[in-house]
Amino acid sequence: MVKPKKNLGQHFLTDQNIARKIVDNLGAEVPEVLEIGPGTGVLTRFLLQRPELSLHVVEIDRESVTYLEQNFPLLHGRIYAEDFLKFDVSCYFPENFSIIGNFPYNISSQIFFRVLEFRNRVPQVVGMIQKEVAERICSGPGNKTYGILSVLLQAFYQIDYLFTVPEHVFFPPPKVKSAVIK
Repeated sequence: MVKPKKNLGQHFLTDQNIARKIVDNLGAEVPEVLEIGPGTGVLTRFLLQRPELSLHVVEIDRESVTYLEQNFPLLHGRIYAEDFLKFDVSCYFPENFSIIGNFPYNISSQIFFRVLEFRNRVPQVVGMIQKEVAERICSGPGNKTYGILSVLLQAFYQIDYLFTVPEHVFFPPPKVKSAVIK
């Protein structure tokens, strides 16, 4: 079993219904999909059940990489043991690709700034992040939480706040509520 690491901001989603709901919000228009931080594969399991998708995962935690290699043989050759913030996306994705994940809260803003670098090739992102950050990203002009990330993401994407996720469906439970945005 993979132990959550505090320094990586790991909180593993344990609720299968929420995991399926997250995956169900990912459209299939672009078959290439990159899951960021799959951890123990709670989203991965449901993504692999969608034959129209070609799933790749990027995971910085070596223990999680080993777990994924042992438990998800369909991912052979498509597990990248790297930091997404330094990941050479162009090397693996010459065409358009979608992004999905339960993003580590301590780097979720950095992940979105990185997504913006590839905005011409990333038509959609479905991500679970800290609720306050999700609200900030979704807020409009004139709102006190409207900021640079809101402005930039909304300039290139239609942002939808999908649903709130309670703390108790994670191990360990975070001290904050979570939210899924698209």
